[in-house]
Amino acid sequence: MIKSEKIYLDYNATTPVHEQVLEKMLPYFTQNFANPHSDHAFGWDASEALEQARKQVAALINGKSSEITFTSGATEAANLALIGFAKENRNKGQHIISCKTEHKAILETLNALEKDGYDISYVEVNGNGIVDLEQFQSLLCPDTSMVVMMLANNETGVIQDITKISELAHQNASVVMSDITQAVGKIDVDIKAMGIDLAIFSSHKIYGPKGAGTLYSSSTIDLERYMYGGNQENGMRPGTVNVPAMVGFGFAAELAQKGLQETSEELLLLRTNFEEQLQALEDVQITAKDQDRLPNTISFSVHNVDGDALYRRMNRIAISRGSACTSN
Repeated sequence: MIKSEKIYLDYNATTPVHEQVLEKMLPYFTQNFANPHSDHAFGWDASEALEQARKQVAALINGKSSEITFTSGATEAANLALIGFAKENRNKGQHIISCKTEHKAILETLNALEKDGYDISYVEVNGNGIVDLEQFQSLLCPDTSMVVMMLANNETGVIQDITKISELAHQNASVVMSDITQAVGKIDVDIKAMGIDLAIFSSHKIYGPKGAGTLYSSSTIDLERYMYGGNQENGMRPGTVNVPAMVGFGFAAELAQKGLQETSEELLLLRTNFEEQLQALEDVQITAKDQDRLPNTISFSVHNVDGDALYRRMNRIAISRGSACTSN
């Protein structure tokens, strides 16, 4: 290998913008640049592009465009969902169940709600990162207003049985929120079939631009707004919408949906081959090897070595020691 060569293997942190996505975005910087909320022909054109992007994003998860709120990313969407639900539905119960392996965007927001008087319970996971369903059931109670469970883990790729979790939660009249950020574009995500009421994900995980995300909110769920200004995004996210970014997000979602099966199969072959070579090495262990996992994600540990020294030796290979939000 030539020393100047670098290999990027950190696609769970972010992806490059697809060339076709960038091409779709460019006219909305310089030609179709109008404010989508302006009441004239230029604004109407931008507004139409925005609504087309909303339909494309909704289609990726089998949602409705009316259930999509554009945000600056999944973290903002998590705040809108969790705090908005808590403020609107406090009288329906102040107990929330989540999991210890959630992304920091979820855990930090739950910490804030706990300081505000909410009772937060965290379900344990087994050695493979799978939620303990028996413990989960035991935690459900009449005061449980919401269950917050990630669909696929961003570090291990482990996929939770969100359909079963939703079924149990709904039997308890609890709303289900899921961080589906790492799952969309890699596996089929049908929000309706899975029983998810609120969901969040980002553009930059599926070859779209950074700074674009979405909150999916079922039409049956009421959220209280806590940001104020204009009435953009139904008042949930006031401020002029970043049209180029959302156009890119929408087209990236369309490309992801069209290529989903082919991409998943190709990634699975690559993952299998990579893991076979890793396991041929001494003291290498694949995390959750026999569990249902994302086809693009490999988590492994190397025993009996200095982790920092090993990481420095691989400085030309972009891999992650954990979530980009916490690895530093």
